[in-house]
Amino acid sequence: MSGPLKGLRVIEMAGIGPGPYACMLLSDLGAEVIRIDRSGAVGQPGDVSTRGRRSIALDLKSEQGLALARQLIDSADILVEGFRPGVMEKLGLGPDACLHSNEGLIYGRMTGWGQQGPLAKTAGHDINYIALSGMLASFGDADRTPPVPLNVAGDLGGGSLFLIMGVLAALYERGQSGKGQVVDAAICDGAVSLMTTIHGLKGIGFWDDQRDNNMLDGGAPFYRNYECQDGRYISFGSIEPQFYALLLDKLGVDFGGTDYSVQLNKADWPRQREVIAARVKEKTQAQWCEIFDGSDACVAPVVSLDEAADHPHNAARGNIVERDGVMQSAVAPRLSRTPGEIQGSPAVSGAQSREILRELGYSDAQAAELIASAAVGEASGGA
Repeated sequence: MSGPLKGLRVIEMAGIGPGPYACMLLSDLGAEVIRIDRSGAVGQPGDVSTRGRRSIALDLKSEQGLALARQLIDSADILVEGFRPGVMEKLGLGPDACLHSNEGLIYGRMTGWGQQGPLAKTAGHDINYIALSGMLASFGDADRTPPVPLNVAGDLGGGSLFLIMGVLAALYERGQSGKGQVVDAAICDGAVSLMTTIHGLKGIGFWDDQRDNNMLDGGAPFYRNYECQDGRYISFGSIEPQFYALLLDKLGVDFGGTDYSVQLNKADWPRQREVIAARVKEKTQAQWCEIFDGSDACVAPVVSLDEAADHPHNAARGNIVERDGVMQSAVAPRLSRTPGEIQGSPAVSGAQSREILRELGYSDAQAAELIASAAVGEASGGA
């Protein structure tokens, strides 16, 4: 393993969404991640969010399975779990118990609603969490139902990345105090935090609650996606006046000036959008890309997932790689001296059960007994 987190051990309680993605990023940066899967669970070979970790399958309803889970957690620097509040406590694996036996443990809890609050124990998904943050109401056209976005802003942005920030902050503090602590990472909290820029714009009177009527929500004619002649789309993000001037020049349209009095005249935005939309429709996406190529007009084509891999900039930076026949993101961010790397293929439940048992001090005969008792599961061909 290589990367700045080399030497850290993470125990991941298998789940879906933000927890696995957070653990993927920790693995990419060099941490050893051991995933505790449920016995009988089946891994998906193409699920790259589970890449780079080993798996042991345990029956947490059995005393032997629970004992093994405790043993692994006691060996860890970081635990990541994404169950509803109270589930880990019922298993006897709650923070009090785990921090009692492993004082330096960073106990990362990843939920949608957090560990307390009226909704804490209710079910939810990404769309619900960003709905209560005010984020969802800010997406889409004014005369349509808010669109269903990808789970990027909620699960991954408001969830995974805030979990990692909390875990690494607690890890840094542990270096001073020697003590671990609990990280309560809630997607609803992170989603609200992600709206900070919008809160700031609203606070200075530069944002209103009417969707599709603000600079960054598609309302501005210079910050919007437009359909080209061939039915494909192109994105404009020309906020600064010098970029706005370039945009209008290359489009060949004139709104009577390029200063802020023209650019930020909301009353004239509907007309400007119509003029630009009609102009963009006159050429294909490829033709517009040629016109804007190399300029500072802040223009980029809207491409598909497959096309993204072949775009010259992504290709030059190696942002998207193929591993085991699956296209996936490369490691990010990039570190100059201790770069990370993809540590391995997606996890297969129980694939390393015997290997991990050996590392915990169990003989091959004892491992065979645990597997025979069904306290431990094993994938076909497991090590």
